Amino acid sequence: MAFPHRTKVLAVVLAGGEGKRLMPLTADRAKPAVPFGGTYRLIDYALSNVVNSGYVRVVVLTQYKSHSLDRHISQTWRMSTMLGNYVASVPAQQRVGKNWYLGSADAIYQSLNLVGDEQPDIVVVVGADHVYRMDFAQMVERHLDSGADCTVAAIRQPLALADQFGVIDVDPSDPTRIREFLEKPSAPPGLPDSPGEVLASMGNYVFTAHALVDAVTRDAAEVGTKHDMGGDIVPSFVATGDAAVYDYADNVVPGTTDRDRGYWRDVGTLCAYHAAHMDVVSPLPIFNLYNYEWPIYTSHGPYPPAKVVGSHVDQAVLSPGAVVTGGEVTRSVLSPGVYVDQGAEVSNSVLLHDVRIGPGAVVRNAILDKNIVIPPGARVGVDADEDLARGFVVQDGLTIAGKNQPFL
Repeated sequence: MAFPHRTKVLAVVLAGGEGKRLMPLTADRAKPAVPFGGTYRLIDYALSNVVNSGYVRVVVLTQYKSHSLDRHISQTWRMSTMLGNYVASVPAQQRVGKNWYLGSADAIYQSLNLVGDEQPDIVVVVGADHVYRMDFAQMVERHLDSGADCTVAAIRQPLALADQFGVIDVDPSDPTRIREFLEKPSAPPGLPDSPGEVLASMGNYVFTAHALVDAVTRDAAEVGTKHDMGGDIVPSFVATGDAAVYDYADNVVPGTTDRDRGYWRDVGTLCAYHAAHMDVVSPLPIFNLYNYEWPIYTSHGPYPPAKVVGSHVDQAVLSPGAVVTGGEVTRSVLSPGVYVDQGAEVSNSVLLHDVRIGPGAVVRNAILDKNIVIPPGARVGVDADEDLARGFVVQDGLTIAGKNQPFL
């Protein structure tokens, strides 16, 4: 009896990003390892989307300061070995030369042994530093129907914001095909069905496996290329008329509501990182962490439940192990192990693991990385000059303290 062919999919997560714009949060860790939403790390959102889509053979390509990222993946993302499923963290190995990864396309080129070992029909390539929910199986199905070898996921953005994104110019006669890929254009054409919008690349792709192998191999031999997926590989498919676009608005994720459907945020700056956290704590969350039909997976370790004693807490996310005793917390995210003491005030802030806020201290509009200790009665985010004098970063109305930074 002949069995029908089943499409074999390998997922590749690009997690080598340095994240310079998120300094000091990335001073000691890769961007995908930055905590987000209390118990999670940014990589958990990409991996959860991939796994929820049914793709459970996943490689994560890492490079920059990857120890905490590798450790998190090894401790958290364990699949059934009986079924041959895995999430494997793969650092740069210099397999084809003495260079580290020169770009996202080069990362895949240097890791083609992984594709050769798995022999997939389709390769799903996703970034590791965005916050969103997406069913990649729907995109793969659309890719197979299109007959294209490359499909780019895109999200609709106002025309006025086009100069902040890589923009996809579609063919008016066939809006599912990419006519041109424009890098941060100043005056791009609007969409045929919505002249006031453009399609911005999300950094997620689906490729026919053999076509991806050929494309990154050619790119590796070219001079003058940046070895970038969006900047070089996608345009090479566009040039041959073999690139399709997948509109994120068509993606239907179980459990989403009208409020949070279609949410996607690039949290590549401190301001965007903070703003996305405020989306999480809003009374009707713009990004809802409580969608149990499409869960975001992680491990928060052996922390006990959160505890609140004699305090005022409103519009806040309290992670396991967080304790608020006699303090006030509003519009804030408290990560595991955070302690807010008697009379302290925390507002519009993101406190990462094991931060301690002393009695009577005030923290406003701040991002405090792990293990920061704010002494009794101290002020953070109240006076910019005071914060700068302590060595904190002050940017866009926010005060940011790096991991283990002493309070001066």
